[in-house]
Formats: sequence, structure tokens, C-alpha cells
Amino acid sequence: MGNKAADVLPQLVLPSNELSEDMAFFTKLGFRLDNIFPADDPTVAIMSGYGLHLRIDKEARCPAPNIHLLADDPEALAAGEITLIAPNGTTIQLLPRSYQLHRPATQHKFEVRQLQDQDPWVIGRAGMLYRDLIPDRLGGSIIASHIRIPTGGPVPDMVHYHTIGFQLIFCYSGWVKLVYEDQGPPFILRAGDCVTQPPEIRHRVLESSDNLEVIEIGVPAEHMTTIDHEMELPTAQFLPQREFQGQTFCYHVLQDAVWTPWRIKGFEHRDTGINQATKGVASVHVVRPDQSTEKPQTCSHDCDILFSFVLKGTLELQVDGHGLQQLQQGDAWVMPPGLESQVVGFSDDLEFLEVGVGQ
Repeated sequence: MGNKAADVLPQLVLPSNELSEDMAFFTKLGFRLDNIFPADDPTVAIMSGYGLHLRIDKEARCPAPNIHLLADDPEALAAGEITLIAPNGTTIQLLPRSYQLHRPATQHKFEVRQLQDQDPWVIGRAGMLYRDLIPDRLGGSIIASHIRIPTGGPVPDMVHYHTIGFQLIFCYSGWVKLVYEDQGPPFILRAGDCVTQPPEIRHRVLESSDNLEVIEIGVPAEHMTTIDHEMELPTAQFLPQREFQGQTFCYHVLQDAVWTPWRIKGFEHRDTGINQATKGVASVHVVRPDQSTEKPQTCSHDCDILFSFVLKGTLELQVDGHGLQQLQQGDAWVMPPGLESQVVGFSDDLEFLEVGVGQ
């Protein structure tokens, strides 16, 4: 269009029935009067404040808007009131400047999500396809997504970060090229590898293979994604021990994994190191049968949330009060604390991902 952004001054048009009353309301709120006309019988007042330019116009034929004013201390702006209604009907909401992460209490339940249910894949951020693995999200305490990129190549992503408590990216199939703040040059996350994304670490998805699939876990379910328009990645510094709100970046590589006996007899697991990196916020394991003939015992857990996903093979799980659950590749389930279950059958090639949060 030929105009630079700096040469454009936007105005928000507000209707008015009585100009003097609206001017008094916005003046009290901290706006200043810049222009008023015509002089003999004013119908338009131009006011500004907090980066907004308002055109309050008696001849405007538009609905009154809803305006959010974000402040470090919103209650101080209007003597503790957080919602104000102007004489012209404009709603002013006074809100915190920074996004406040809300962590709802977990609504515990046993639930299975099977791939054969043919759940719809929805288009999410950067054109990725999402399948929800916990539809009710346990009351908003967790989101688990099966994410696909069918056609590989550059990913239309931007440098961004998440205001979140815990986040995991587990590469299920294919590969994806990623880059993270202060973690060195871009690298390839391959099938079986995983990373944690500590709260507010800047990162970007650069490229993927065809048929990339990842499992992404976020706690809580609702969290803010913010684009960082200033930072360029990779950053010049390499600070692998840097903490982001108490957590460090963790990159677990399948090729370097060590398998050890698991908490349930008859199985072994590889520990991803995520429990240490998150200082106990979460733990992530991949589990498979060992070579023993020991029968798996009945067990339960004391995590707040325990999520599992079948990476390959099949599993038969007897769950107290829920009967026999027959699970196969692509299926997911959540197990509430204290509920007893027992593995009663599995294929030799079984592998599943287990994520525990709030231990």
C-alpha cells in the first residue's frame, strides 16, 4: 500500500449520546483530550492514553466496543474496580499485563483413547494436524496431542515460547529439525528421541520429514503461546545448564539410551533424564518387556497424572472396576492415582511411553 507502519495512526471509533459525559469518564480513567470539534457544538472528541487513540463521535453508528487495559497493578487504576461501563456503553476491563498461568485441580478418571476410534484431526498452529488424546483434559490439568505433518519440508513457524508448567515433545516417527534458545545450533529430533521445553524457552520448528508424528504433552492444558519478534535463533551463547523457571532443557537421544529394570517386574525402561531436568515436576519413560518370565504384579501409582501411549505392539491391561482393556499401537490412556491395574498380556514388540506429572 506504500505506507510505512510508523506513518499510520489508528483510531478506535466509539459512539456517543452525550459527549461531555464520555469525555469525563475517559479523563478520569487516565485518557487526555487531544482534539474536539466543531467548537460551537462539539460532536467529536479525540482522546488518547495507554497507546490508544479514541474517536468519540456522536454521529458514529457502530456498537460500543470492549476495551482491555493491561497493567502491572490493574486494581490501582480504578480503586479496585476491574470492569467499568462508559456512558456510551463501552466496556473497559482492567487486566494483568502479564499472562497468568492457571493450574486447575486435576479431575481424576480412567480413560482410554483408541486410534481406531477415527477421531478427527484438526489443523492447529503452523498448519500441523492435531489429534486430542485426552478429550476432557482432566478438568484442564493436561493436554496430550498426537501431531502430524504429512508432507515434509520447511515448517512455517516463528520464534515463540509457551507460558506453561511442563511440556514434552516425543518424536514418534520421522524426524524434525528444531532450535532452542542457548542450546546450540539446530538439531534433528528422530523417532524415539524427546525434548522438554522449559517454561518460556524460545524455540522454533524449522523443518520436518514426510509423515512426521510427535506426541506433545502440556501441563496445564490451557497456556499462552507468545511470538518473539526480536530474538533470532540460534543464539550466540551455549548455556546447557541455564534454568528457565527452575527447569533445564533436556534432550534425550534413543541411540544413547540405557535400559534398566522397571518398577513392574517383567519390564525394563529407559529413563529420559526429564525428572532431574524438571526438578521432579515430571518423569518420562519408555517401557518394554524384558527377557524374564516373571508375571507382572498388580500395581498402582501416586502421581497426580499418569499418561501412557502405545508406541508399538499390543497390551492387555486389567483395570480394577473397568475390566480388560485391549490396547494397540496409537492408543493412549490416563490412570488416576491409587487405581490398581495389572498387565495380563502383551506382544513381544510392545513399547509404550509413560509420562508422570506431580509426583
